[in-house]
Amino acid sequence: MNERWRRRAAVLLDIAVWAFVCVVCGYEARHNETPWELVAGLVTATVAMVTARRMPLVSFTVAALSSYAVLFNYLGRFPVWPVFLMLAAGYFAGRRMVRVRPALLVLAGITVGGVPVSLLAPEGIESWPTLPLTVLFAAFVPWHLGRYVRLREDLLHSGWERAGQLEAQQRSTAEQARLRERARIASDMHDSLGHELSLIALRAGALELAPELGERHRAAAGELRESAAAATERLREIIGVLREDAPPVEPAGGSVTDLVERSRASGLVVEALVDDGAAPPMVERAVYRVVQESLTNAAKHSPGAAVTVEVQRGHSETLVTVHNGPAGGEPESAASGQYGLAGLRERVRLLGGTLRAEPEDGGFVVAARLPHHASPAEEEPAGDGSESARQLAHARRQVRRTLLNALLIPAAVVFVLFAVSTVYYVYNVFASELDADDYERLQVGQLRADIELVLPSQERLEAPEGPEPPGVVCEYYGTDAGLLGWSGDAYQLCFANARLVSKERISRVEGDDN
Repeated sequence: MNERWRRRAAVLLDIAVWAFVCVVCGYEARHNETPWELVAGLVTATVAMVTARRMPLVSFTVAALSSYAVLFNYLGRFPVWPVFLMLAAGYFAGRRMVRVRPALLVLAGITVGGVPVSLLAPEGIESWPTLPLTVLFAAFVPWHLGRYVRLREDLLHSGWERAGQLEAQQRSTAEQARLRERARIASDMHDSLGHELSLIALRAGALELAPELGERHRAAAGELRESAAAATERLREIIGVLREDAPPVEPAGGSVTDLVERSRASGLVVEALVDDGAAPPMVERAVYRVVQESLTNAAKHSPGAAVTVEVQRGHSETLVTVHNGPAGGEPESAASGQYGLAGLRERVRLLGGTLRAEPEDGGFVVAARLPHHASPAEEEPAGDGSESARQLAHARRQVRRTLLNALLIPAAVVFVLFAVSTVYYVYNVFASELDADDYERLQVGQLRADIELVLPSQERLEAPEGPEPPGVVCEYYGTDAGLLGWSGDAYQLCFANARLVSKERISRVEGDDN
């Protein structure tokens, strides 16, 4: 449905552009004695917009050919409708054309072909420089902008697909890390429970051989020994497969203190604050794994940084915090180590605890809360906080910012240009005003140098339409400077051989000789 509405909106936009160009063309051709400009403009706009979708190169070529209209400057004015047509058709062609060379050849051919065409223009070859400037800014720039937008959209689309693939790959890898950690936990359970069951079987065997027990009690002890042996074997069968892919990560009987001492011996600067209390075996294993993984990551990613290890054992929970400062050397790749943290999260979750691992104070902190007796916490969706997910979200924010900039920046530029033009126009209105008394004192035949001090510093930007005597150079100055009540009349002063040969007041509506 969204694609369908987008197509409809695109068609409506083409129709709106066509109608706008036709209206501008009709407005500009309203004073022409012959209708050929209007007919040529309507036909050109129609062909360019009809072919804009299916044949963008044809549309671009037709629109660019309309630039020849600027060579003729109908009635002394610059035609605007070809500019609007080239802006729209050029942008659409850039969005829809795949190849670059055809568009560049069209622009080059039209620019070079303008040389013989300019010979037919009223101003001759002198008008030709207007053509390449118009083609450059009205055709090439919007075409290049449209091409940039299309390439950016393709790049973002490919980037999102790549981010999705990385996200799926990371989820798979994180899931493997979690499964490996579960296997290690199962291995720990096998080691601890297997040891206890073996002791039970051993003690039951001793009772079975005790001479002071009766036959019935020795038979019960034998059954207990067989049950313990069967339970040990069953535990080995269930967990044994997991142990194949889960090599031990810490030596048997290892402690946090021993781990810290080994890290110090390897050159790592570690300050340890470890309570002497006790916690359940699985919690102690988790404490060991958190400290071990944190020290390993600190050595990899923050070489030379000081590390603080703090273990607080309470009655109901154990708190573990490992913090390292900023790196003192060149770290290894940041990609490694993230799956070790994924395994830690799984181990802590299965114990009902929480794990926090994030940058802090220029370094990195890993903090775990491990309850002594709790059920597993709810499983978090894999990959929600992953790097690829953050990159994808960042790419989407970039697209939104780019769209916002595409709307705001052109509007800001237009506003600035309009403001600067308005300020200069107002300045010209006041700077070109010729005082009425000074105008009356001017005498035909005076030298230009004699009246130089009386004349304003600027001429009027817009010269009113009116006859000029042949063989003279005329200057125009404003009659008043009131913005709200400005009449638009002008004083015409004509000079020949550095002398004033005529002066008159030109009315905005009709010429009045005062």
